[in-house]
Amino acid sequence: MAIHWFPGHMHKARKEIAKIMPEIDLVLEVLDARLPVSSENPLVHELRKEKPLIKLLNKSDLADPKRTEQWIDYLQGDGVTAIPFCSENRNEVKKLVQMCKQMAPNRVAAGRPVRVIIMGIPNVGKSTLINALLGRRIAKVGNEPAVTKNQQRFVTQNGLAIYDTPGILWPKIHDEDSTYRLAASGAIKDTVMEYEEVALHALEFLKSDYPDQLATRFKLKEIPEKAELLLDEIGRRRGCLRSGGIVDRHKAALIVVGDLRSTKIGHLTYENVAEWKHKAELAEIARLEAEKLAAEQAEQEKQQR
Repeated sequence: MAIHWFPGHMHKARKEIAKIMPEIDLVLEVLDARLPVSSENPLVHELRKEKPLIKLLNKSDLADPKRTEQWIDYLQGDGVTAIPFCSENRNEVKKLVQMCKQMAPNRVAAGRPVRVIIMGIPNVGKSTLINALLGRRIAKVGNEPAVTKNQQRFVTQNGLAIYDTPGILWPKIHDEDSTYRLAASGAIKDTVMEYEEVALHALEFLKSDYPDQLATRFKLKEIPEKAELLLDEIGRRRGCLRSGGIVDRHKAALIVVGDLRSTKIGHLTYENVAEWKHKAELAEIARLEAEKLAAEQAEQEKQQR
């Protein structure tokens, strides 16, 4: 499932962020704790330059706590701090404010607000975080991506100057697994996704990583080997039938994706550290091979002159 989704307001936002970044003291990147790498945006690293970065694994109350701990260890380092987070938890919000101040002591000593920019892809909870930091509902919150369309600045009473940004997805998502995970989490608009494809991918993941939770939720004595047969079985059990007893896979897929998002299947994390370490190794091998090939071609061209 290839998705190219880069609305005009996102291109504008990228330029505005790059312009304001020199004035920023600290970057807060809001991630979805259920998919910490898939919900990262390479543009954040590109735009922040050398600014300190706090990665908030938001919605940690929806994720697998054991995997969250593993992700925290993996993501930290090189000017990056990673913490599990839940915007609805007031104590965690207070701790975050103190952490921001500790990372910009010169601003605090001068009696000036710490300038914080909040970044992340759509629907990871940026607006909810801002409202929690402000202690009142200012930023618009929605259950669909791309609610915030313009950059906004707020000054809080606890010593932070907060800059909100639209959720930015990069022009093309190269990792196929990430595409499906983003769609399953709700980061990509439902209008650009095929529910059946997303549900089938999710079922493959659940069979592999959380088979007990899958079987419990859908009352399965046995889990079919093929995802298509599993989706059909879920459809029959939930009454998603057309005339003639044919399973309506679209309706069944809606149930699977809905249950996944609502934690009715359980507290799940859609990806693990070992997987991404392996993908990073493969990417590095591909990069080295590409460099070697380019060098060989350059040498051949040189000899032909």
